[in-house]
Amino acid sequence: MDLEARKISFVQEFLRLQNEEIVSGLEKLLRKRKAELTEENFKPMAMEQYNAEIDQAMKDSKNGRMIKATNLKAKIRKWS
Repeated sequence: MDLEARKISFVQEFLRLQNEEIVSGLEKLLRKRKAELTEENFKPMAMEQYNAEIDQAMKDSKNGRMIKATNLKAKIRKWS
C-alpha cells in the first residue's frame, strides 16, 4: 500500500473513532512527532550566512528598503 492509500485509510479509520481519549492521544502523538522531526532536521545557520544576512539587512535599511511593522500588519490583515 503506497503512502497516499495509507493516509486515506488512516483518515477513514480516524473519522470512525468515537473515543475522545484516543483522538486526544493521536493529536498529542502527532504534535510530539512533528516537533521531533523538526528538531532532527534543524541545522544551525553558518556564521558566513548569518553575517551576510546581517550585512544585507543593514544595506536594505540604509537604502530605505524597509517596511514598518504596523504597515506590515495592515497588509497581512488584508490577506484574508
